[in-house]
Amino acid sequence: MRAPETLRSWLEHQLTLPPPRKRRYVPRDPITRPDDPTIMLDETTTQKDRALIALLRENARASTAEIARRLGVSRTTVQSRIERLERAGIVVGYTARLAADYEAGLVRAHVMIVAAPKLAPAVTKALAAMPELRRLLSVSGAFDMIAEVAAESVAALDAVIDRIGALDGVERTQTSVVLSTRFER
Repeated sequence: MRAPETLRSWLEHQLTLPPPRKRRYVPRDPITRPDDPTIMLDETTTQKDRALIALLRENARASTAEIARRLGVSRTTVQSRIERLERAGIVVGYTARLAADYEAGLVRAHVMIVAAPKLAPAVTKALAAMPELRRLLSVSGAFDMIAEVAAESVAALDAVIDRIGALDGVERTQTSVVLSTRFER
């Protein structure tokens, strides 16, 4: 008979307690609290993650110790965040950036492309097979795609543009040769 008395006394005691204080919810906002490293900027990344991504874009070969020093966190934190970003599919690989001297020697152009609507996937596949294409963008407006092309010479660029124009499904192209790069991020 002892247990029910204990339970009853516990319940009576609970009824005599004042109601718990409700804590006011203060949302974590990157605008009002930009220094809070735990603020989620989307479902998976925090501001520290964004800073980490920026450092990786700047130099993907930097050591975790160097990145940790620049972020003000531990080396193991950097390693675990990189692994998490890779698992989440945010960081999918690392790439080589070419020397400015080599890049300066290339002739670059943007080739605007109008593709037949039903053949656009085939055009995209054929363009992806061309090693001179750096990037292919789908755009709105008068053109369907913009291909960023880099070639060793003007003659090589001309040949690439001719190959693009000859693809089945390419109705029209217009090319703008890049004269200089003002800045790049």
